[in-house]
Amino acid sequence: MSHTEEIEDSSAPLIEHLAELRTRLIRAVMAFLVGMIVCFTFGGQILDFLLIPIENTMRELGNPNPVMQYTAPQEYFFTLIRISMVGGLALSFPVIGYQLWRFVAPGLYKNEKNAFLPFLIASPALFLLGASFAHLVVVPLAMAFFLGFADLPSYLAALVGNGDVPAAGTAVKDSGIDIVFNGKVNETLDITLKMIVAFGLCFQLPVLLTLMGKAGLVNAEGLGNVRKYAVVGILLLAALVTPPDVITQLILFVVVYGLYEISIFLVSRVDKKREAKLREEGFYDDEEAEDLADIEEDPENNGK
Repeated sequence: MSHTEEIEDSSAPLIEHLAELRTRLIRAVMAFLVGMIVCFTFGGQILDFLLIPIENTMRELGNPNPVMQYTAPQEYFFTLIRISMVGGLALSFPVIGYQLWRFVAPGLYKNEKNAFLPFLIASPALFLLGASFAHLVVVPLAMAFFLGFADLPSYLAALVGNGDVPAAGTAVKDSGIDIVFNGKVNETLDITLKMIVAFGLCFQLPVLLTLMGKAGLVNAEGLGNVRKYAVVGILLLAALVTPPDVITQLILFVVVYGLYEISIFLVSRVDKKREAKLREEGFYDDEEAEDLADIEEDPENNGK
């Protein structure tokens, strides 16, 4: 076979892989667009659901008729677009994940397929769990923290008899200025979506570290040794992605640190399975491992 024929034979599989990748990408994009259209159709209902935490907080602070506003003609439309993009990605993730799986599965061994598939299922489940935790626990705490600074009760006491907010320029008291909350839809939604995405990604920590453990990039002992650095990193993360109140930051720290400890446990199980497999195949020598452990515990004996 000539050199030119070898090049042509080697390029053929590459072209086939590129064609397969294009097909998978097209199907993934189509699934995302369908999910986005579905979410846009029910965008109003989804927005109402996402605004439940601030609605409940305003009612608890004494506002019987919570109102949100938008100040530009296109603002509400683009708010629905943002919701549709995030929701469309969430709805289409099973299809996107399946297309990814179909693309990489032919190049994996059977044991690698069995190891990868559970994580493909666990990842969206953990993201949904983290997003639900953010929406039901963290976002209400954040809204209560921010709105707690507003003097809503005194403002509501000045309402006209029909319960509507007094119009601009209406005299309701002799002196002083009422500072009130006139919430914008897009700004409030921005806080909610950031919390949901942040906690959803944080809940991916066990999946990420366990996959790295299966790949041999990390081990349980190493993760345990850097625990103090992980604590500092988690504290910085809590300060960056949560409002500046101690309660919310403490909740995020406890949750993420708990996920880190769970990850160490899962990686330790991966290490034990790998060790048992190596021992069965004769690549792991218990006596040699004990000698190495003794040398690490007593470095003065090195070289003797």
